[in-house]
Amino acid sequence: MRPFGKPAAVALAALLTLTACGGANEATRVAKGPQPLRMTIWTSNEAHLKLFDEIAAEYRKTHPDVGEITFDPIPFENYTTTLTTQIAGGNAPDLAWILENSAPDFVSSGALAPLDDTLRKAEGYGFDDLTPSAVKLWQAEGRLYAYPFSTSPFGVFVNTDLLKKAGQKTPAEMIEEGTWTWEKVVAQNAAVVSKTGKAGMVVRDFDYKSWDNLASVWGGWGAQAWSEDGRTCGFDSPEMAEAMTFLHRAVFTDKAFPGPGTTADFFAGDAAMTITQISRASLLQDAKFGWDLVPLPAGPKGEYSVIGQAGLGVFKKSANAAAAVDFLAFFTNPANSARLAAYFPPPRASQLTADTLAKSNPLLKPEQLQQVVIGGIEKGVVKPSHTGQAELAQTVRAALDPLWRPGADVKAVLGGVCAKIQPMLGT
Repeated sequence: MRPFGKPAAVALAALLTLTACGGANEATRVAKGPQPLRMTIWTSNEAHLKLFDEIAAEYRKTHPDVGEITFDPIPFENYTTTLTTQIAGGNAPDLAWILENSAPDFVSSGALAPLDDTLRKAEGYGFDDLTPSAVKLWQAEGRLYAYPFSTSPFGVFVNTDLLKKAGQKTPAEMIEEGTWTWEKVVAQNAAVVSKTGKAGMVVRDFDYKSWDNLASVWGGWGAQAWSEDGRTCGFDSPEMAEAMTFLHRAVFTDKAFPGPGTTADFFAGDAAMTITQISRASLLQDAKFGWDLVPLPAGPKGEYSVIGQAGLGVFKKSANAAAAVDFLAFFTNPANSARLAAYFPPPRASQLTADTLAKSNPLLKPEQLQQVVIGGIEKGVVKPSHTGQAELAQTVRAALDPLWRPGADVKAVLGGVCAKIQPMLGT
């Protein structure tokens, strides 16, 4: 969701606005010799980096004016903070991955170069193949400021061997009989913990800090962090109270989720289930256990889907902005988009078919891709995003801290969240 309320003054937005201002565009400077490009990313996955380097090498063969193209991994948990620190220090990259929760700030700031003209003119690019729903978050006043290279619904990876050891049905069986629901799934994970000593359900990358990943849970109750227009806090709604009460009970009473301070790696066989995206499937290449990938369990409001997005943008004040936009066009053209689809579901309508995705995702079955990815994109909502997200995220995280204790007063904590952030959401 992309709200349009007037936000409080926020450090990130202010910094990006300053980045967009100033005198003549630095890209107009004349440089001698091949110019390097640097792109910040949050993956250090060797398979991802190998593919990126291959695409960059192909580009440089026909662009002698471009020097080394570097992909600079920044840890996910500190990505936006580190990126904005680089910007503030005059060390901004030429291109950058951008999280969906930071999209409103980056897009509205004027810090990013518009991409439309270059992408439309690039031979064979197929700009009109980009789906309107995928590009919406990255547009302002009809211009595209970042390419949504990944539109990825959250699904559930399941260790079917652990379920069998605990005497539980497989997700496929439950989906067939219509019992793949949060109530049943929590009971299953509690049984795994009790009978095998392994962990139950892990919301990957949450770790009781990145609260927006819990949208993959509370969406089943129809809860929202804030209203569609971004003006009204949703944490104190009845739907959110029901969802968070359920989650609190699942963590502290049922022990179905690892508690605060406890970690478990599903991909190492240490947990029964994990909520994440298909880009993690490559971690199962050498898995020594049976596994499946299925949609999120149904909640009281029925079936639902939550989508994480990532955009790729170029900083307008980069000394090499023109070359960076041209490289972005090559990096995301139809052929390379198909290659990237092995890890990142593309925004191209022509490539969003189970058969097409299966060709670049050999570990996943066409029916898994159809159910989780294709079906998820069709009915999914994007994780919470808002202008001023950095300050909002920190405030929500701090206000939710009292919730992650046994015996917490869920409604009181959620009311406290709204008391803190409502003034920040605008009027």
